[in-house]
Amino acid sequence: MKRFKKVYIEITNVCNLACTFCPKTKRKPKFIKIDEFQHILDEVKPFTDHVYLHLKGEPMLHPNLPDLLDLCQERKLKVNITTNGTLIGKIREKIIMKPAIRQINISLHSFDANEGTRSMEEYLKDILDFTKEAVEKTNIIIALRLWNLDQSNITNAERQRNRELLSIIEEYFQLPYKIEEKITDSRGIKLADRVFLNQDYEFKWPGLEEEDYGNEGTCYGLRDQIGILVDGTVVPCCLDGEGAINLGNIHRQPFDEIIKSHRARKILEGFAKRQLCEELCRRCGYRKRFNK
Repeated sequence: MKRFKKVYIEITNVCNLACTFCPKTKRKPKFIKIDEFQHILDEVKPFTDHVYLHLKGEPMLHPNLPDLLDLCQERKLKVNITTNGTLIGKIREKIIMKPAIRQINISLHSFDANEGTRSMEEYLKDILDFTKEAVEKTNIIIALRLWNLDQSNITNAERQRNRELLSIIEEYFQLPYKIEEKITDSRGIKLADRVFLNQDYEFKWPGLEEEDYGNEGTCYGLRDQIGILVDGTVVPCCLDGEGAINLGNIHRQPFDEIIKSHRARKILEGFAKRQLCEELCRRCGYRKRFNK
């Protein structure tokens, strides 16, 4: 078994939306070049079978996305894409038959940031039509995400917005039940063959300015996942969207050396002892989900 289940590769840090749950990056806007992407794939291939085209940014904005998918297929790397779904209608024909794609995660909670330019019905129609075609013609898994629940206070307006969206989905898939009434497993509600809906609380990106939760805990970062920002900076996980934990640059140093560096080994040793040695890890609320 290869070391990493997931290698996150950010192909752009540019996004077409300004969602409240996703802080805009302070890094210089960039789209990865084809030769840079090719180099990254060659470096990580001995360590993984799966690449995830996401950290920050909207991957479907990349003008060469079909070519990047072909490069993954040439190396027999399976691809997962996370997208806000707003461009899926425009790029649909260019990517839907790409055999490298294993799964597409669509963040439906992005629809509020898209409000004003298109209706919810128009936004969802492109997504659901793509989903239907993917199910009929490919083996792609579609994961619809609605991660906008508030643990402390869910207003009637928020409930109504979600209900409108869920009603459209229920009607499209002709579900014989209300989605809220369905008991779910870890993958979420199965809407159709290889189509799932997952609801969760609103996600909060960790940051050095966020609350310090203490130094006790562990994480999957550097154990089964790792991230590479668009400029080649290697980070321990998919949540280090600003490169706070810079382990090295894959364009200037072999990936094998980076993951064996003193800083990387110290992080891993800390996780094994349930001790967090990095400031960003102390301020990451997400790790509390698997630190119970």
